[in-house]
Amino acid sequence: MLRYVKRQVKMTTLESVPIKLIRDPVMNAKSLNETVLADPTKLDFASWVAMKPKFPGPEATVDGDLLELQKFCGLGQKILERGVASRKEVELNLYDARSRFLRIYAEILYSLLTNDFSNSVRLETLVELAMERFRGLLPLPADLEEDSNRILKDKRGHEKGIGLFLSHLFASPRAGVHLLQSMLKPLPESLELTAKFGRDDFLDLGAAILRRKGKSTEVSMYNPDYLNAEDAGTVGPMEQAVDVAILDANTEVCVLRGSLAKHPRYVGKSIFCSGINLTHLYEGKIPYLWYLVRDLGFVNKIAHGVLEDEEAANDPTPTTEKPWIAAVETFAIGGGCQYLLVMDYTLAEKSAYLTLPARKEGIIPGLANMRLPRFVGDRITRQAILFDRRLEADSPEGRLIVDETVPDGEMDKAVEQTVNKLTSAGTVSAAGNRKALRVCQESLDDVRRYLASYAYEQVKCHLSPALVYNLEENWLKPKGKI
Repeated sequence: MLRYVKRQVKMTTLESVPIKLIRDPVMNAKSLNETVLADPTKLDFASWVAMKPKFPGPEATVDGDLLELQKFCGLGQKILERGVASRKEVELNLYDARSRFLRIYAEILYSLLTNDFSNSVRLETLVELAMERFRGLLPLPADLEEDSNRILKDKRGHEKGIGLFLSHLFASPRAGVHLLQSMLKPLPESLELTAKFGRDDFLDLGAAILRRKGKSTEVSMYNPDYLNAEDAGTVGPMEQAVDVAILDANTEVCVLRGSLAKHPRYVGKSIFCSGINLTHLYEGKIPYLWYLVRDLGFVNKIAHGVLEDEEAANDPTPTTEKPWIAAVETFAIGGGCQYLLVMDYTLAEKSAYLTLPARKEGIIPGLANMRLPRFVGDRITRQAILFDRRLEADSPEGRLIVDETVPDGEMDKAVEQTVNKLTSAGTVSAAGNRKALRVCQESLDDVRRYLASYAYEQVKCHLSPALVYNLEENWLKPKGKI
């Protein structure tokens, strides 16, 4: 539970869920209810700012303070509609009010949404519930729906409220880890898909294709029209594929590969992954939550395994997992390079290269800022992320990430040999050793602490004019698309 220094706390109930109240708070200099004018159209910006509620408020309850926040935010919307202050000034004050509220109540809100931590709720569902239940704290569903039809440069910035909310949830050790554990559970449809794969040895999920090859399950990313780029249509199938690959009882190792491209420049060549679809990003087709669902879904499942038994969540090693091998052909760009940071063994063609072009794109490259320094050190990490350094697979720096380079065109043979080598003595110890390695390298609490920063910094990047500019100058103009 949250701790409040030098304040008495007592328990009460809101909608049958235990929550904390705070007694004897510092009172607001002037109650919002006493200040609100009968006619809000006459309210000026300075008077509105003076009404900003302080938390905990006079009643010191979640619902009471949320009501004060709702009133303040509602009046702020009136200020925006009347145009008596700049959008930036109003948004800064709304951000400050919401931040003050969340610093005190974030964990309690999470408890309310999860029935006192007894329900596992996925991140995207949690946000939907919060938007419905805590009006004023997060954007309205209708506003998000309207924004989804706009291109990136025309979006109104409603998603910033979601980023702020999630950032504060991850700042809470209890709520943050519980949410991460919820995201490690298999998707509802994955168990049925696993049974189907067990019967057929093949599963076509559209953007991901699974094949059983001896003791391995091969997951092929399949988005050939876009060089196996990632977009809103790939995340769901990829998470289903990772669930099935890990849960399949007939294989011991998972292999991640690309597929043949249809692009004229790469006809006949297999492509590992070209990262986020920048055209879709510019067109507004990739929402902010995409980043988090991707990273906390299938990418984190590769790294930390699948949590089959919810009751075992707090056991020392609660997840089901398998060793993962990556087979990089041609290149691993952006998100493709991020995958390599959660692999147990990476094969790459000698001519392949790796990049994290985050600066040119204007976003944060997932959890690479946390994971990459373990491989290449701090300096090369900064060069790769901040200065677009390209790492050739067959170079001293590239071999810090790539375990083995193979001649171009010989990847199938190399994958088979690697799988045989890994499984020749069984993989029980391999799975156990990867868990043991992770204990001191990357606990779920390490991921949580990173996400407390990432959740809000990424939404600022996602909605920044700088991202639009970078996409236009570095991606669309060179291709003649604008």
